[in-house]
Amino acid sequence: MSTPHANRSSPAARQRERLKDEIYRHMFRVEEKRPGAEMDLAIALLQAWIAPCSAAGCGRQWLRKICPVCLAMLQSTRPAPSCGPSTRGR
Repeated sequence: MSTPHANRSSPAARQRERLKDEIYRHMFRVEEKRPGAEMDLAIALLQAWIAPCSAAGCGRQWLRKICPVCLAMLQSTRPAPSCGPSTRGR
C-alpha cells in the first residue's frame, strides 16, 4: 500500500511530464510517417521550451538531450534538395 505522499507531485512536475509525453508521442508519429506529425512535434518542442515548468531543473536538461534527436528526425523527413541550377523558366 502506498503512502499519501508517494503519489504527490508538484503542478510543475506534472506539466513537465505531460510535455515529455506529448513530445515522445509526436516522435513516434513522425517515425510512423503520420500526416502533420512533423509540425506537431516542432510545436510541442517550442511549447516545452517556453513552458515555465521547464525553465529550471531537469526540464531544460531533458530538452537539451531530446532536441538534437528531434531535429534529426525532422530534417530526415524533408525532401532532399535538388542539385544544380533550376531549369524552370528556360
